[in-house]
Amino acid sequence: MTEKPTELRVTVRTASGARARTYTLRCDPIGGDHPDPEAACAALEVAAHALAPVPKGQSCTQIYGGSQTADIEGTWRGSLISATFKRTDGCEIARWDSLAAVFGSRTGGAGAS
Repeated sequence: MTEKPTELRVTVRTASGARARTYTLRCDPIGGDHPDPEAACAALEVAAHALAPVPKGQSCTQIYGGSQTADIEGTWRGSLISATFKRTDGCEIARWDSLAAVFGSRTGGAGAS
């Protein structure tokens, strides 16, 4: 059985105004220039639901997790993806944490500067 293609561009900023780091991530087969593609693909496998935005009207704790941001664009299992991540409230932090391996770390950046 052949998996549908996954090829994503992941852009991470560790702080407001910081230089962005961009990685390519492929799954099935695993590849790209992401620093840990195996962990990133495994995180997506478990938490692909986090690619969806927080539903409108969702109650979220008002806690600020930092100024890190990330974007994921491309194809996940054959479906087009364009997702933005930030750490501005509890719901957004939960999304971020679910896919931390995709961003390089919990706060945003293996090798990010």
